[in-house]
Amino acid sequence: MSEDILVNITPQETRVAIVQQAAVQELHVERTLTRGLVGNLYLGKVVRVLPGMQSAFIDIGLERAAFLHVADIWQPRDSAQGTQAPQVPIEKILFEGQALTVQVIKDPIGTKGARLSTQVSIAGRTLVYLPQDPHIGISQKIESEAGREHLRQRLQNLIPTDERGGFIVRTIAEEASDEELANDVAYLRKIWGTIRHNATTLPAPSLLFQDLNLAQRVLRDFVNDSTSSIQIDSRENFQMLVEFAVEYTPAVLPRLMHYTGERPIFDLYNIDTEIERALSRRVDLKSGGYLMIDQTEAMTTIDVNTGGYVGARNFDDTIFKTNLEAAHSIARQLRLRNLGGIIIIDFIDMENADHREAVLNELKRALQRDRTRITVNTFSQLGLVEMTRKRTRESLAHVLCEQCPVCHGKGQVKTPRTVSYEILREIMRESRQFNPREFRILASQSVIDVLLEEESQHLAMLGDFIGKPISLQVESTFYQEQYDIILM
Repeated sequence: MSEDILVNITPQETRVAIVQQAAVQELHVERTLTRGLVGNLYLGKVVRVLPGMQSAFIDIGLERAAFLHVADIWQPRDSAQGTQAPQVPIEKILFEGQALTVQVIKDPIGTKGARLSTQVSIAGRTLVYLPQDPHIGISQKIESEAGREHLRQRLQNLIPTDERGGFIVRTIAEEASDEELANDVAYLRKIWGTIRHNATTLPAPSLLFQDLNLAQRVLRDFVNDSTSSIQIDSRENFQMLVEFAVEYTPAVLPRLMHYTGERPIFDLYNIDTEIERALSRRVDLKSGGYLMIDQTEAMTTIDVNTGGYVGARNFDDTIFKTNLEAAHSIARQLRLRNLGGIIIIDFIDMENADHREAVLNELKRALQRDRTRITVNTFSQLGLVEMTRKRTRESLAHVLCEQCPVCHGKGQVKTPRTVSYEILREIMRESRQFNPREFRILASQSVIDVLLEEESQHLAMLGDFIGKPISLQVESTFYQEQYDIILM
């Protein structure tokens, strides 16, 4: 299935959309002021070691300290046995104030700082360089054992004799020439040499290496055999990507295009409309059914509903067809919204075991297009499908949105009547402590309306009880739950 990649570049942000059959499958957004950190290398400083958690907090110059677990601390393999040495407790490896070269493996998400590793890996077009580990690995997506061994031999012949590190061969290397592989080896070794030099000359904390920007990563990571075109709407960045492709990804050059149309590039496939839909809880299915997607810090839940779909001959078929359609839509929404972590899917209950098996297989097939590592379990006893999707960067909603200042993430606000009762109780409480001339209530229009109408009798009774006048004033800047009581 062919795909087109659209790249919209402005000074403040870069947006990338991957489109298949006129439908957006993936969205990537990178803002100039908040570029992702995954892949960046830092010279950090250990600020705290926690033996009980076998972890440490590392200052890498960000707002929040980053997190390093003992399992992410690189240790050399036993050369004789070819196995990993026994894990040493973190308090015997790190100490406070120690300078340490670390790499970000997960961006800061929500209240959590970045996740770090001391095992360095630097990605190129065809290879991933492992400067600490003299090992050659092959992508698991290359299934042919003969092909894997052939690639390993080709690469070993190209690695300089003084090389102490290793490489992982990426899937795209199957089609690469020896010259392309050799160029990648030289490029990655040069980057590592610069990093090592900076680590000995810069103070901690310092940035040692920053990964490619989003537009460049499109050429390195997103392009595959099914990519028919890469359209960029910025002439300056188009030239920059052409120069980058000439040096590192020459096979991509024929597919690079400078978009010069009058309409904005994202209007070609109504991508801005798709972004708005991707921020809403409800996703409508063509059949009339719909999904409800709720994202929390702990997990994401997806509920499937038949809605207005009554097209099948009987109810079981209706449920089955809705679930099949939902499986494809769920796979697309996970990529579109970049949802990660634990995901719980509540398909409509199916009595037929064959139907359940077919829906699960359809979901797994639809998820095969995803570039991110995914694990899917079978239906649980409660009829739920539990799955995980590796979370390496913020979801689309976290990039584009912030917590509601009114409800603070609850998704609901108190009714005007509830707020008015709180105000009445507060006045009673303050009347026992103070002796003002008058109480003045400042609140939103909706709350003042309730106090003037349905609750006017209770307000008058309270004034008589405390023996003080109570006046009302609308504050147009107050939201529904906000109020103030002034003692006059």
